[in-house]
Amino acid sequence: MLNWHRLFGIGLTDLFTGTGYIVELERDLSIQQQFLDVIIIEQAQRGIATHLPDGLENLAKHNLLTYKSLRESLDSWAIDELIGHYVNYRKQISEKRYPVADFKLYAVSTRFPHKLAKEVSLRKIRPGVYETQWGTYTIHVLVLNQFAKTEKNAFWQLFSANMEKVKFGRNHYQFKQRDVSTFVNQLFNYYHVEGFNMPYTVEDYVRDVTKSYLPHLTLEERLEGLPTEQILQQIPLEQRIAGLSSEQRLQGLSEQELQELSIYLSQMKRSRQ
Repeated sequence: MLNWHRLFGIGLTDLFTGTGYIVELERDLSIQQQFLDVIIIEQAQRGIATHLPDGLENLAKHNLLTYKSLRESLDSWAIDELIGHYVNYRKQISEKRYPVADFKLYAVSTRFPHKLAKEVSLRKIRPGVYETQWGTYTIHVLVLNQFAKTEKNAFWQLFSANMEKVKFGRNHYQFKQRDVSTFVNQLFNYYHVEGFNMPYTVEDYVRDVTKSYLPHLTLEERLEGLPTEQILQQIPLEQRIAGLSSEQRLQGLSEQELQELSIYLSQMKRSRQ
């Protein structure tokens, strides 16, 4: 069975690679283990997080996320759990050290939470982004299958469970870490199992990712491990000998081969006379 929560967290880890934030997965917040899906934490003296997808602009120092995949429901209990995790987390890191403004709470759902919408008012900010008040707390609700197919939102599309949007995310999201093949395998294998028409295979993805790194490699690195014979087979004969002098072309020929060549040239000369 696919661990959607861990998969989503791994994806966010890649999304925030090279930014001023780190991502923690499944943090234990109690003596009786209760795991919060994801925490995105601002890091001092690190790069600025730019080009993040819709809904993740203006992050706080500590951003707590609960995530519900396609088969799960984002309901009032899930919001209650999120707030409980927030209280525990804030106690762990010293509540007096960080003001309330240093925290943001996010509820991320693959599909629109109709049940939650009947219980509370969801204020639409823009497609896929909502807010709701939960007592004194503001909850930022992100609905992944509602985000537009744009370069900026390519990451969200990977988890949208919408065939066309998943394809768009696959083709436009640029992974920052090389060791994400397992992540990709699990994600696309799941869509195959669920009946999604995904003709683009994992092998296709690996090939495309490899191509994206080629411009950053030296010529020696690109050819490393390839037999000389295999390399030469890809080069037409005319290109191989172009620019070579007569002496260079004859290098490596045995005495017998040179004699045979001499006889052949003599015959060619006589036939032209």
